[in-house]
Amino acid sequence: MKVALVHDWLTGMRGGERVLQSFCELFPNADLFTLFHIPGSVTPTIERLKITPSFLQYFPFIQHTYRNFLPLFPFAIERFKLSGYDLILSSSHCVAKGVIHAPETCHISYIHTPMRYAWDLYSTYLSAQKTWFTRMGMRLCIPSLRRWDTTSNTRVNYWIANSHHVAERIERLYQKNAQVLYPPVDIEGVTPSHTHEEFYLMVTALVPYKRVDLAINAFTKLQKPLVIIGSGPDDTLLRQMSGPTIRFMGWQTDDVVRAYYQRCRALVLPGLEDFGIVPVEAMAAGKAIIAYHAGGVIETVVPLSSEIQDHHPPTGILFPNQSVSSLLQAIETFEANESGFNPDAIGKHAQRFNASVFQTHVNALISQCYKEFTQNQQC
Repeated sequence: MKVALVHDWLTGMRGGERVLQSFCELFPNADLFTLFHIPGSVTPTIERLKITPSFLQYFPFIQHTYRNFLPLFPFAIERFKLSGYDLILSSSHCVAKGVIHAPETCHISYIHTPMRYAWDLYSTYLSAQKTWFTRMGMRLCIPSLRRWDTTSNTRVNYWIANSHHVAERIERLYQKNAQVLYPPVDIEGVTPSHTHEEFYLMVTALVPYKRVDLAINAFTKLQKPLVIIGSGPDDTLLRQMSGPTIRFMGWQTDDVVRAYYQRCRALVLPGLEDFGIVPVEAMAAGKAIIAYHAGGVIETVVPLSSEIQDHHPPTGILFPNQSVSSLLQAIETFEANESGFNPDAIGKHAQRFNASVFQTHVNALISQCYKEFTQNQQC
């Protein structure tokens, strides 16, 4: 079977790239197509494939300025007119699902999220633009991006969503039904920690929708230590608003992040996550989650509530509103009930999302979809 993999861009190892790595392990002889690729930014498992970037690869400083070229992404992905392939697997949070291919090719798309910039988080991204020129440009390009995003859906034969939250959005925005398969989380062999230091932890991109500002304001008010691991365009702004108990560490290696999971008191997650790999990683280390009650975290965190914990030990506190007061109440509730969070039970709960579980299920799902597609082709 000749297989093509399509991924939006290759600039680092995040949740989407973990899914792509699993695809590469299943199909080690596949060809990989992407908008642009920073060599060495992803794992050797991905790097060893034949990687074909689009013309965007040759734009100067593309790795730092790619967000400015969003209107060109649909055009760039459509330059890959893939023919001669039996199967296309796209890993998409932006435009990868819109790749053009022959009708006899089976296209299965794993959707991390419908295009955030064009739909649910459009207002957030618009308000984050720093100049009237970029805001005006975004307003002008969004209608055509939305039209392309919906019309290109006919190129996908089978849809897989990374959570029920994302499956609902696919149905609402695209009128398509998606099967749900949680993404792989690299927690094999992680053991729960039974000790902690006094700091709380965030591991996150520093972008508006992650709502890092809520955590900074809450922990500055409480004068409690908060460690923030991650980087992004809001770095300078967030540092300027932080009090003395907030510590920024920038981007860190996986080993450093794992060590901080083991040492922290709890993980704080005030943003809305499509799935949320970070809370699963923290739970594998036995740590409770303090998170906004929305999105994929509802599917991964067992909240502290009497009617649920009778059957499943709690793994976190979910707060109802994206506000400083709501987060402050959640922190207070966590500290009052901290002894009720069992690190071993939390760690055991997290293991249902480990990478080996994903690998088994995605292989079976791909085989099922491809078999159905080929049978329909023969009719």
